[in-house]
Amino acid sequence: MSSEEELIVTAEGYAKLEEELKYLKEVKRKELAERLKVAISYGDLRENSEYHSAKEDQAFMETRIIMLEKMLTKARVVDVDNLNLDKVSVGSVVVLKDIEFNEKIEYRIVGPAEADVTNNKLSYESPLGKELMGKEVGSIIHVDAPIGVIKYELLEIKAD
Repeated sequence: MSSEEELIVTAEGYAKLEEELKYLKEVKRKELAERLKVAISYGDLRENSEYHSAKEDQAFMETRIIMLEKMLTKARVVDVDNLNLDKVSVGSVVVLKDIEFNEKIEYRIVGPAEADVTNNKLSYESPLGKELMGKEVGSIIHVDAPIGVIKYELLEIKAD
């Protein structure tokens, strides 16, 4: 994420980022400090795998904390209660029809930090998300995929 880039998220996504940050700062930091304390008590740190593992975990966690803080600073929360349902935007729920297989699928368009395809939350930065942004009902969407071009028809745009 560049310094000028904003992160568009839903209120739910923003809350999850805040929750993760709070957990890392208030719970995980203490757990890792305790792990380090125990590992140091084993002596000789040069060959102490528990110590090195805890230090590595601590570095990953601190990096994640910094990343979450930056994301929250740059976040713009979309008001899903006042969405314009004429065009697809972040927060919209879209109903698509896979033209080849004649199957319907529903996705909520979300920011990249809250994307979760298994729960039908699709990032606006994903290939399909990019193609959907700004489209109207009736639009045909073409998405390049490893298996070829997939065509969808946008059947409906709705709020939750």
